[in-house]
Amino acid sequence: KEKRGPGRKARKQRGAEVELARFLPPEPESGRKKLSSHGRRRAAKRRLGAGGGPAARRPLGGGGRGGGEGEREPTGQTARGRSGFSDSNSKWLAPAKAKKTQPKGNHVELSSDGEVEEGWEMEEEEDGSSEEEMVDDYGASSSEEEELLPIEKAALKQKPDREGLSEDDSEEEEEEEEEEAEEASKQKMGQKEEEGPDLQLNLDIDEQFKLPTSEEIEKEDILFISEPPDLHVIHQRIQGNMEVLQDFGAKREEGRSRQEYLALLRRDMAAYYSYSDFLLTKLMDIFPLPELVNFLEANEVPRPVTIRTNTLKTRRRDLAQALINRGVNLDPLGKWSKTGLVIYDSTVPIGATPEYLAGHYMLQGASSLLPVMALAPQENEHILDMCCAPGGKTSYIAQLMKNTGMILANDSSAERLRSVVGNLHRLGVTNAVVSNCDGRQFPKVLGGFDRVLLDAPCSGTGVISKDPAVKTNKDEKDILRCAHLQKELILSAIDSVNAASETGGYIVYCTCSIMVEENEWVVDYALKKRNVRLVPTGLDFGKEGFTRFKDRRFHPSLKCTRRFYPHTHNMDGFFIAKFKKFSNAIPQAQKDEEPAVEVAAPSTVPDTIVTEPPPKKKKLEASKADKEQKLPQPALKKKHSLQAQRRPLKA
Repeated sequence: KEKRGPGRKARKQRGAEVELARFLPPEPESGRKKLSSHGRRRAAKRRLGAGGGPAARRPLGGGGRGGGEGEREPTGQTARGRSGFSDSNSKWLAPAKAKKTQPKGNHVELSSDGEVEEGWEMEEEEDGSSEEEMVDDYGASSSEEEELLPIEKAALKQKPDREGLSEDDSEEEEEEEEEEAEEASKQKMGQKEEEGPDLQLNLDIDEQFKLPTSEEIEKEDILFISEPPDLHVIHQRIQGNMEVLQDFGAKREEGRSRQEYLALLRRDMAAYYSYSDFLLTKLMDIFPLPELVNFLEANEVPRPVTIRTNTLKTRRRDLAQALINRGVNLDPLGKWSKTGLVIYDSTVPIGATPEYLAGHYMLQGASSLLPVMALAPQENEHILDMCCAPGGKTSYIAQLMKNTGMILANDSSAERLRSVVGNLHRLGVTNAVVSNCDGRQFPKVLGGFDRVLLDAPCSGTGVISKDPAVKTNKDEKDILRCAHLQKELILSAIDSVNAASETGGYIVYCTCSIMVEENEWVVDYALKKRNVRLVPTGLDFGKEGFTRFKDRRFHPSLKCTRRFYPHTHNMDGFFIAKFKKFSNAIPQAQKDEEPAVEVAAPSTVPDTIVTEPPPKKKKLEASKADKEQKLPQPALKKKHSLQAQRRPLKA
């Protein structure tokens, strides 16, 4: 049979032992030699077999090696089941091959020059327990020590040093190790005891929050210019400040006002969340302090991706199954929506699947579904979407109308209308007409609609998670400019509706802003300027609109409006109001006035008609401008002449 494993010459090769000897620690100088495990075994065999010769130690067999069984005790590998010879273990009676024998006592110590293997072989041949007795069927040695690598042999060389230690020495070493472990544990305890007072001081500081002085604030401002602020310190200060403000009477410092705490809180929040001071002041007026933190934290997290099923082409169940087969993890949006799906994760791009390209769904935010649900369009109606881009709400209206009636999709931006046309074609909408007009002039272009949806342009303070630039690039002028435009658009939308419609006469006004100036203020303005009233939106959730805000008082029916926030509803900030027009007549007092006249007027006066003198009305009429400007001039001249005559009399 073919032999396995390395041959004898390979096992006898030297080289590694010599190199390893350079790196191994020197041997301890002692009077007695350190024996390896094999050396000790061979010594034990020699002691046990000292009474008899080699023939006494050899097993029975041929070769003229004697026929007596040895009386020695089996040890190590030579004792593998040799309690006695029988037919069952007769394989151990196989004679060993003849070898050259060395004289007894020629024992070689394990060294680094490679003589160890030769010494082992000579001694084993002499003792009769060589590796040749343990040869298996394939000729490979069963001795593990013969096949050790050089580095393993070097490890065996160090092992006797450790075994040669006495019990007292080992006990001393264990005691030393225990003492070292105790010292290390004492050092750790000492460090904890040193840290303990600091931790306690931090707790005391948190419990007793103190306002920084003006000098400390100035130093921080100087440091902020050169280095970024320490957000961890600012966050701790925000928490401590809020705890004081929630129980201001018990935890405030003596001599400090609430305004000082609020000013510090506003400054820290602006630095921590990267908001402008103006916007943060507005948000602090809208939300209570605990809710304000939740709102700011929610704006740092993106809203979940949602899609709307296009029921003109498919069903939600079939669409969900098709997307699941493509590796999309989704769920129904909620009980309030029959078409929405929320996407958690996907292995394919949601905006490039075959289903998307075929028009089976539309990528649309959850808050964008609510205005159309509040509008509740009916089949065969004429509906105006005054600001329609990019077409999500328009296609949803067509879906609810089942492609009947007529939808006029209008937008003032020709660039944005391209996306509207593309989406309407992809989704299979056939009852829409796209127009590019200014919404403020729309009643003059076309009117008589059953329902109007006005998604007015706004400051975008409800979609900060999508556009973080809103945190810093909005100021008071931007808010008032948007509010002025929204007031003009809402009057145009109301004028475009036919109050005598059998099924309609409704206007839905919505914005993606949470500012009161763009929402409740505009709605209250429309209630005063036109013959409309607020009706319930039909949405079961959402917070009620404000009926009072700071020094302003709005109409009580503003409770019918709905507000949606990121931290409470997990959707973009949104405001929705639904009007019912009950008369096409325009109140006489506001018939010919421009909306810009009353942009900044407070909403404290109830719905009353204020009559003005005819000369003042004629000043604002464009068709009779020349006549009206000439009428008050004589009166002004008389007034100035009377004042000129009185002055010398008084002197």
